[in-house]
Amino acid sequence: MIKDLFIGLSKNQLLNQAAKKYGLRLGAQSVVAGTNLEETMKSIKELNSLGISCTVDNLGEFVFERSEAIKAKEQILKAIDMINTNQLDAHISLKATQLGLDIDYDFCLNNLKEIVEKASNYHMFINIDMEDQSHLQPSFDILDELSKEFDNVGTVIQAYFYRAEEDLQKYKNFRLRIVKGAYKESGEHAFQEKQEIDANFIKLIKWHLLNGKFTSIATHDHRVINQIKSFVKEHKIPKEKFEFQMLYGFRKELQFGLAKEGYNFCTYVPFGEDWYGYFMRRLAERPQNLKLVASQVLNKKTNTVIGLTAGAFLLGRVIGLNKYNKISSVKEQK
Repeated sequence: MIKDLFIGLSKNQLLNQAAKKYGLRLGAQSVVAGTNLEETMKSIKELNSLGISCTVDNLGEFVFERSEAIKAKEQILKAIDMINTNQLDAHISLKATQLGLDIDYDFCLNNLKEIVEKASNYHMFINIDMEDQSHLQPSFDILDELSKEFDNVGTVIQAYFYRAEEDLQKYKNFRLRIVKGAYKESGEHAFQEKQEIDANFIKLIKWHLLNGKFTSIATHDHRVINQIKSFVKEHKIPKEKFEFQMLYGFRKELQFGLAKEGYNFCTYVPFGEDWYGYFMRRLAERPQNLKLVASQVLNKKTNTVIGLTAGAFLLGRVIGLNKYNKISSVKEQK
């Protein structure tokens, strides 16, 4: 029920618009690097100083207009330039839907080509984040097209999909991020039980470590991390072939600790004004995420899941209150 609540909130356009207006007042600054590129570059520099690389995501929701997709493209191009100019250890993660996949396939492909080409000139990697089932194959098709011209592009394999193992084998020569999966999918396409998803997740990671090009292991679960550490040691897999990856703001001590141990570590760094949908989905994704972020997002005296829900509710109330005040002001003037 909590998961459905936050997924519902993430899709609420009224709350998304309000979030842009009121900034990160609900505490999302703990899990979003900034609302603009300047703030984000500062966050990346801080992480780099700790031996942590970054993958940077320009947040965006509900892109069904060409002008919005072009604006997103220009922001990503600017981010690439700033990363290069500042000589930061960072690359780009992006979603095809933000760049026009729901508008027109060729339009989206051309936007991505422009981004990947610029990044290629700087020897920078571009990761195409995978989305829900309806966008899965079109995103792979775009990857296929881009890989005909460029070698600095990779993608994500979501372990909860039945097709994940087949996709992993097909794209084994690409740099891949392996995740459990964040969207709500039906039993027609994806495993539904946690145990099945977890088992497939571990299976895919181990297979790609042994057979693939480079593996980004995206998890906050220390038990999975410890299992993989033992596996790579047992099979003498060099650290240059993989990295651990976590979201910005989650389990920071573990992130710093892995980097200090000498493992390649990459933090997923989201930024932008469209932070609300991302924030809600991270809370919906897994019950553990609620616990991980609660102590950082909430006042220590109100460290509960209810507090997070109330924060979203209060944002909605602020909107209603402002509308009421405007109406009252008009009436008084009359």
